[in-house]
Amino acid sequence: MKKQFLLLIILPFISINISAQTWEELDIPNEGTRYDDIFFLNENLGWAANGWGYKTYKTTDGGDSWSLIFETPDEYQRNIEFLNENIGFLGTLTENFYKTTDGGTTWEALNIPGVQAICGMDAVGDHTIYGCGAYFQPAYIIKSTDSGETWQFIDMTPWADALVEVLFEDEMNGYAAGSNPNGGVVLKTTDGGQTWTELYNSNIPGEMVWKLQVLFTNSDVIFGSVQSFEPLNGKLIKSTDRGQSWVSREVPDSYIQAVGFITEDHGWMGGHYSGFLETFDAGQTWHDTGFGYSLNRFQFFNSNLAFCSGTSVYKYTDHLSTNDYTAVEREDLGIKVFPNPVQGDFVNVSIDFKKKDHMVVTLFDESGRKIEQLLRETISSVGEKNYKFKLPQKPGIYFLTFHYDLGYQSAKIIKK
Repeated sequence: MKKQFLLLIILPFISINISAQTWEELDIPNEGTRYDDIFFLNENLGWAANGWGYKTYKTTDGGDSWSLIFETPDEYQRNIEFLNENIGFLGTLTENFYKTTDGGTTWEALNIPGVQAICGMDAVGDHTIYGCGAYFQPAYIIKSTDSGETWQFIDMTPWADALVEVLFEDEMNGYAAGSNPNGGVVLKTTDGGQTWTELYNSNIPGEMVWKLQVLFTNSDVIFGSVQSFEPLNGKLIKSTDRGQSWVSREVPDSYIQAVGFITEDHGWMGGHYSGFLETFDAGQTWHDTGFGYSLNRFQFFNSNLAFCSGTSVYKYTDHLSTNDYTAVEREDLGIKVFPNPVQGDFVNVSIDFKKKDHMVVTLFDESGRKIEQLLRETISSVGEKNYKFKLPQKPGIYFLTFHYDLGYQSAKIIKK
């Protein structure tokens, strides 16, 4: 593929911009929070789900304009997927899971026993849809082979303790990603989800494989994003043999989530607190483009067309974007840790929840080794909550991580 570049020629009093393939921000409403997911059925027809904005938007012109089609008050919209132009599904971070049969004009809530949230979905073939959850545990997969009329619930706890991504090649062969007690994990099934084999493990407890991508020009090539935690960096993982072996390279962001490659070497990653981090050498080096923010999902059609979700929706296009990208401040939960330094065997934590949420609190040592999970809780009301955690460890430096619906924060604590 012939590469195209943005050329800037500077002469006295003259500057010339020549457009090239690049990312531009689309004109979708700024909800002040992240668009957790997008799904485009073709180059024109697409949908976007906004997390704490509780809103679903639809476009019929490739993202040039958007219309609001659905709201779910107090239900974080996590992902969206369609089988065809009419039948689609919306996952939230609650037990409510929605289906539409008219392209999103109307929605019905589905009751699937055991579901606490749907963090990932993938439609495959004409009638099959897979979903998985949850980042805050436990791990399960749901499956329908009749366009969502009936569902099978698959307990995934033998292979994982949390799942955030499913990606299928066909109705029987697919991948799932998340974490187990040993680290971030990639799993594979060849029997439609009944049994699974572990293909990859980061071997750092507390890490999570967040997204997967099969390269659209070569199905042997798989990319994955490994979300880590301070003080560690996240990772790009890559396989060129359908997951049998992997190469791992660090990415300059702990909370890396989105991954999207246009060739085996050229691609982008991003996360809760980063925009488009670009590489031309399969992750050996990275360049912060300074564009976009809070990236989560890439969708590629070909070498000239792709979409990405973050605080806005972005399109890979031959237009030159001159717009200022949407900047959204990190959601501040007012987390307070005290006393710090810690003098005894207990540490107090105060968290000011602005909305209904989920919270997972984990303790790590200075090297990034997971010590234990201190809290896993569904937050059903807003306001300040206070916790007291036992800290019997020896004197030293520790990290408390706080994983919630819209982000990830860490607090460094010193025990004397």
